[in-house]
Amino acid sequence: MIITVTLNAAIDRSLSVTSFRLGRRHRPVDQTTMAGGKGVNIARALKRLDQPVIATGFAGGSTGTRIVEQLTQESILNDFVRIGEESRTNVAVFDPTNGQTTEVNERGPAVTEVEIGLFCDKLLYLARSAAVVVFAGSLPRGIEPDIYAALIRDVRKLGVQTVVDTDGEPLHHAVRAEPDVISPNVLEAEELVGHEFNDEEDRAIAVREMVNLGPREAIMTLPDGCIACVQDGGERRLVRVWVDPREVVAGVGSGDAFLAGFVASRYGGRSIDEALRYGVACGAESTGRLGAGLIDPRAVDRLYGETTVEHLTPTAGVG
Repeated sequence: MIITVTLNAAIDRSLSVTSFRLGRRHRPVDQTTMAGGKGVNIARALKRLDQPVIATGFAGGSTGTRIVEQLTQESILNDFVRIGEESRTNVAVFDPTNGQTTEVNERGPAVTEVEIGLFCDKLLYLARSAAVVVFAGSLPRGIEPDIYAALIRDVRKLGVQTVVDTDGEPLHHAVRAEPDVISPNVLEAEELVGHEFNDEEDRAIAVREMVNLGPREAIMTLPDGCIACVQDGGERRLVRVWVDPREVVAGVGSGDAFLAGFVASRYGGRSIDEALRYGVACGAESTGRLGAGLIDPRAVDRLYGETTVEHLTPTAGVG
């Protein structure tokens, strides 16, 4: 079983608006409304990949009820802690004329100490039957930024693998808890290591720097694929995987689809290179759809054959 944790779940509205301009009135040419938050998106993609997954986290108010109902309608197993305050609603506007996406994400509800305690107990109960726990997304108000780190340590005592996809302070704390995998995008990785990347060499150095901070493996997602520092036979190695550009309908959630594909492959026993390739194929396939986590496994299989793998030479002086 794979568990996805979404502490700041949401209802996500995605709008496709041609020639979007601030201060103007527009009508979308396409739109979707679905349960969201990074962990929920990952669970949706895992379900479409026919993987055993259960989504958990916090859900509050009528919005929280919609989140749970929509997941149930999609046949995604879920077990959320109900909270007193209303879960958030997010809006993403994609402009097909220039490929740009504008996102407005609410902060989310305030969560009490009692509610946090209930969730921690629930997760540890669920994790007894799990192989992997994926901690993904932002934190709602009232939760200390080290909560992922504490949960990683608790879950690892049960022999469960941990994957983290978050940013900012929660990520800084999480890496010190030594999760198995972290998967930031470029901006999140720059913030984590404390400097900007100018080229491919900088990104290769950065994934090794991230591993030196604590996680066993680090994967930086890129617009065309990923670059990763992974463990293979007790040795670290650098891997670059990419796929040729394709027409993008919307890029929101492509990183979530990537991580779902990677986790599904590793859960299924594939090699690291195969898992990275499959993740890249999932991420690329998801960009052809409006709505996060909506992937077609048959299309993913076709894209998998188009991915390219390069084993990079480690940069001298970097641990």
